[in-house]
Amino acid sequence: MGSVAAALRARGCSVTGSDEKVYPPMSDFLRAKGIALTEPYRAENLPNDADIVVIGNAIKRGNPEVEAVLNRKLYYLSLPEVLKEYFLRGRHNLVVTGTHGKTTTTALLTWILTVAEMEPGYVIGGLPRNLGQGALFNDSKYFVIEGDEYDSAFFDKRSKFIHYLPELLIVNNIEFDHADIFDDLAAVKLSFRRLLNIVPQNGLILLNGDDANCVEVARDCLAPIVEVGFSENCAERIRDMSYGTHGSSFSLSETAFDLPLIGEFNVRNAAMAAAAARFYGVVPEVIQTALTSFEGIARRQEVRGEARGVTVIDDFGHHPTAIRETLSALRYRYPGHRLWAIFEPRSNTTRRAVFQQELPAALQVADGVFLAQIAALEQIPAEERLHPEAVVEAIAAAGKMAFYERDADAIVARIVPLLRPNDVVTIFSNGGFDDIHAKLLSAL
Repeated sequence: MGSVAAALRARGCSVTGSDEKVYPPMSDFLRAKGIALTEPYRAENLPNDADIVVIGNAIKRGNPEVEAVLNRKLYYLSLPEVLKEYFLRGRHNLVVTGTHGKTTTTALLTWILTVAEMEPGYVIGGLPRNLGQGALFNDSKYFVIEGDEYDSAFFDKRSKFIHYLPELLIVNNIEFDHADIFDDLAAVKLSFRRLLNIVPQNGLILLNGDDANCVEVARDCLAPIVEVGFSENCAERIRDMSYGTHGSSFSLSETAFDLPLIGEFNVRNAAMAAAAARFYGVVPEVIQTALTSFEGIARRQEVRGEARGVTVIDDFGHHPTAIRETLSALRYRYPGHRLWAIFEPRSNTTRRAVFQQELPAALQVADGVFLAQIAALEQIPAEERLHPEAVVEAIAAAGKMAFYERDADAIVARIVPLLRPNDVVTIFSNGGFDDIHAKLLSAL
């Protein structure tokens, strides 16, 4: 929302905005762009002459500004609709979707096109180190955007990516997630099916050919489809994959690539980005240069520091599959080291009992596990909540050290005496987790 607000301001629009609480760094960024901010939400914050009111998807009925918009019959749009109408229409839009790997794949693809001097615009749900920012709105005919399956707004429960006018579409994988939005996996598949249905016949869909859910949703699709994956049925087959402590290597269409990221998921992300870039004429040599120089994403296996010989890593992972794959990749990066996982159940899905059985299997890839209390516990009905104690019991029954502590301070106090030099601690959370990374490094 902040990036789009700044882009509209750069186009000469007068832009104001409200939030419950405004704080740095976004507040500083917006004020530097000449955007007036108000807090908290109040009906009088709405300018009398507003042409458009953009309503974020976290906003619900009962918000005083929403009620004023409806009462005054003002023209309002969701953020994805604003992107569609003011930034995406008429461009070559490269949309990256999937339950996992969206941010990394979007950043890889954007970086490849940037190295190829195609000057793409982009919106990425993270901070790519090569690019230095998560969004760029320019006049390029190419626009790369991370396509989220989450809903658009309280008045539009369709997935955001439905609005993104894809010419090229990447579908990395499809699993059940966002239990607050989707009832089941069938509902997730339906949303992806609707997305594939709007890709034009002169476009392209790059599909994970190893994922049965992806293959199923693509059935009867009229747009051209190329399956990417490890299995024999994939037209773009990934071969010769190997891992080292500093990265991975693989081959795609007889071309060998090196990547400074580790893990099967990251190899697939890179293969998808490479195949997409080739569709727009980028030659293998440029793709290789871009992949080799890719510096990763903040909060994706990001080393936050080392103290007393212990390495502390931050990762955004919150779905069991993402947690398992990250821990497996770290096994390659740190062979022979003890691996600890600290997990904060914070997403709308992991706070619920949806993954009660899957979480123990994912977390016990580590040698020791800590679970924190469910974030914002009061927001989830008691009968729907995840039971962290049961997750810990299941991991302990498998022969691994496992602990349940109420918060970051309690976890730090408990884990520090257990840590030894060469241990690796990975902290999984899609929030700030009470600055546990800095607290742990300080305590060490």
